[in-house]
Amino acid sequence: MPIKIPATLPAYDVLSREGVMLLDDELADHQDIRPLKIALLNLMPKKIQTENQFARLIGATPLQIEFSLLRMSDHRTRNTAAAHMESFYRPVSEVWDEKFDGLIITGAPIEHMDFTDVTYWDELKRVMDWTQTNIHSTFGVCWGGMAMINHFHGVRKHILEEKAFGCFRHRNLAPASPYLRGFSDDCVVPVSRWTEMRQDEVDAHPQLTTLLASDEVGPCLIEDPGHRALYVFNHFEYDSDTLKQEYDRDVASGTPINVPCNYYPDDDPTRAPMNRWRSHAHLLYGNWINEIYQSCPYDISLIGT
Repeated sequence: MPIKIPATLPAYDVLSREGVMLLDDELADHQDIRPLKIALLNLMPKKIQTENQFARLIGATPLQIEFSLLRMSDHRTRNTAAAHMESFYRPVSEVWDEKFDGLIITGAPIEHMDFTDVTYWDELKRVMDWTQTNIHSTFGVCWGGMAMINHFHGVRKHILEEKAFGCFRHRNLAPASPYLRGFSDDCVVPVSRWTEMRQDEVDAHPQLTTLLASDEVGPCLIEDPGHRALYVFNHFEYDSDTLKQEYDRDVASGTPINVPCNYYPDDDPTRAPMNRWRSHAHLLYGNWINEIYQSCPYDISLIGT
C-alpha cells in the first residue's frame, strides 16, 4: 500500500519520480482499511528536504500511511516559505485531542544550547508527555532523540571538541530486535552532530536498550519500551548528498570543518559520494512501521488507554 500525502506537497512529485507508491484522497476514501496515522514534527530548517527524506522511508512499506506535518505553535521558520507552512503544516496546539499511531520528532540545529534555553522547550516537553497518551510509538531523531531521552530519563548530552561528521560503522548489538530485522552485523550510518550521548550514562538506566552503537561515535539507536519510543542520534534518513551539502555550506562560509570521513571515495571531496546506508534506512523505518501495525489498536481512540 502507498503513502497518502497531498498532491500539491513538493514531496509528491519527488517521490512519484522515484517510484514510491502514492495515494490520492479519492482512492484512499474507498479502501476498506484504516491507514496508519504517522505525524512528522519537523524541527529542521530545511522543511521540504526533511519531508522528502522521511516520507520516502515510511512510504516504502506495504501499508497505507496517512502522513501529517506538524510544527511548534509559536516558532516561525526563516528557511521555508510561509505559504508552504500555511498550506501543509499544523501547529501542535491544534492536535492535542488527536491520536496518532506514530510520531517522528526530528533533529534541530541547536545542539550547543541547553535544552531549557530553547524557545519552544516548554511546548516540546508537553509534546513528549502527550506522546504517552496520544501516540502509539514515537521516534526521536538526532536532537529530537536527545531531547526525549533527557526528558524521560535525565540522560545528558555532551559537547564534542570537534564535530562527529561522516559515515561511521555501527555494531548490531541486538540482532533479535524486531527493529533490526534484516540488519547486517554492522552497518554504515551518516553522522553530523556536535554533541554526544555517552554509553555508560545510557547503561545506568536498565529500562533502556542500546540496539546500535559505534566505537567511534557512541550509541546510535536506543529502545525505550516503557515510553514506547526509539531514539536515534544519527541520520539514516539522509540523502546521498546531504553531508556534501553541509560540508560545502561550511566551506563556502569559512566555517572550520573536516572533510566528512568515510563518505567520499578516498576521502576526496571532488568525487561524488556513495550511499552505503540506504538499504538499512529502509529496513529500520519499515520495521518500525511494521511494529506499529502489529501492535496498535484498530480503534485509534484506544491509543494511550
